[in-house]
Amino acid sequence: MPYKIIISDDHPLFRNALIQAITNNFSNVNLLETSSIIELNNVLLKHGDADLLILDLHMPGVNSFEQLLVINQKYSQLPIIIISADEATSIPSLSKKYGAMGFISKSSTISQINEALVTVLAGNKWFPECSENFLIELDSIDDLITKVSTFTAKQSAVYNLLIEGLLNKEIAYQLNVTEATVKAHLTSIMKKLGVSNRSKVILIANKINVEQFGNNLN
Repeated sequence: MPYKIIISDDHPLFRNALIQAITNNFSNVNLLETSSIIELNNVLLKHGDADLLILDLHMPGVNSFEQLLVINQKYSQLPIIIISADEATSIPSLSKKYGAMGFISKSSTISQINEALVTVLAGNKWFPECSENFLIELDSIDDLITKVSTFTAKQSAVYNLLIEGLLNKEIAYQLNVTEATVKAHLTSIMKKLGVSNRSKVILIANKINVEQFGNNLN
């Protein structure tokens, strides 16, 4: 029987790269594409028996690892590979922690993508070596929430767009402000959170979302 693989990514160019990698490796495969979480949920209702889901971490309308948790709970037999343009070392570690079988960076080569696909479809995990020894050190969830609650309305707006994966220039466009203003708000956000770069801000947001969402599922 052919493999049934779902590709869920809102960027057509990367979806095409994945399709190329898959079709080069597997002669008998049924590919299902989705570009939004709504489309993905509809496909999963009909094809929850798929052999693999390749899921973009930062889809519109999704906060980081929440969708991974939901899918794992509803379709526990479905292997998931997370894909992301986020180069933070913590992302593969968190993907593994919360149930993914593999992680592919969007900067990966075709051969790396191929290796990940073959490995996960064989029932094994595939993660970058650097993620294996990465130790995530964060304050308690209550302390993090307290810090985030001190954001001003404008800081909160920048924070929310940042964790959706937008760049500074995109955030500036969305909020109708200058890029310098966005950078100033981001500097204040990092100071309040006690971190030194935007990747760590995203890591904190991921931690808050996962802990809150996970507790709601229990």
